[in-house]
Amino acid sequence: MQSVLNRRLLWVGGKGGVGKTTVAASLAVLAARRNKRVLVVSTDPAHSLGDVFDRTLGDVPRRLLPNLDAMEIDPDKEVEAHLNRVTQQMRRFAAPEMMQELERQMRLTRQSPGTQEAALLERLARLILDDEAPYDLVIIDTAPTGHTLRLLTLPEAMAAWTDGLLAHNRKSAELSGVLKHLTPSRGQDVATPFDNPTEDALSGLDERTREIAETLINRRRLFHQARRRIEDAKACSFLFVMTPERLPILETQRAVSALEEVKINVAGVLVNRVIPVEADGAFMQARREQEATYLVRIDQLFEHLSRPTLPWLATDVQGIDVLESLADKLEHQGF
Repeated sequence: MQSVLNRRLLWVGGKGGVGKTTVAASLAVLAARRNKRVLVVSTDPAHSLGDVFDRTLGDVPRRLLPNLDAMEIDPDKEVEAHLNRVTQQMRRFAAPEMMQELERQMRLTRQSPGTQEAALLERLARLILDDEAPYDLVIIDTAPTGHTLRLLTLPEAMAAWTDGLLAHNRKSAELSGVLKHLTPSRGQDVATPFDNPTEDALSGLDERTREIAETLINRRRLFHQARRRIEDAKACSFLFVMTPERLPILETQRAVSALEEVKINVAGVLVNRVIPVEADGAFMQARREQEATYLVRIDQLFEHLSRPTLPWLATDVQGIDVLESLADKLEHQGF
């Protein structure tokens, strides 16, 4: 498991409430202790990363320890910034009498399904593709599993949506010819002739159509490059966190299968909150017996993956001292 900290990108995911933020923070502390420059990022609207570190975090990295920065991406702020960019672009071409309706549509879009995911994915894509950032390792503490999988499949969904939109454009034939090259087969790069969207491929288009095409091309390129980075097992891996309970096991099984089906590297599953052997009493004994059946099930379902464990702690996890202790435990588990 130590190899997961030697990659550029580590995603820590799982069902809500299983402790993935605690694990992500503890791994960040462990990697920083090994003199790696680490950024740990939360995309969860609950903003529990700051709670775990017992520090106030925001939209820009904050130094918490030597070699360790942390930040929380606010999905609502990302939506606002994204829609503001769209509005400013459309303002250039919309008639003045249309602006009131345009702004109303933008307000409605804030609540539309997928808007938050699209804005968040764009921010994450730029983050993971920023090779100039001063970090050896970026750990992304993701929202619950379903949200994570939607983020990974959104580029394809957006490509289909974009093509449908362009079908209604009077230049759809020309634009479709350009854009069909920007949905490559998995693992293939965007066609070289379209690396610069201002070349012959866009010649002859009016200014409005040309600008829209360039925006769509650049967004598709960004999403596909990010997707390829995620698919690169040498650069990226996923670690799923679960507890030894029925629903987290089922959800993790589905998530692991979904990622493995599309050839995305899953480094392992970490079983959190395992009852420590020193816990006593009849209640604990009954819980331990039930837990033992789930641990056997986990071994059966995920026998091809590493399965480190962390004990159930007697207190809440809050503050760097507790995270240092958990980092020790993770190190003993082979991280």
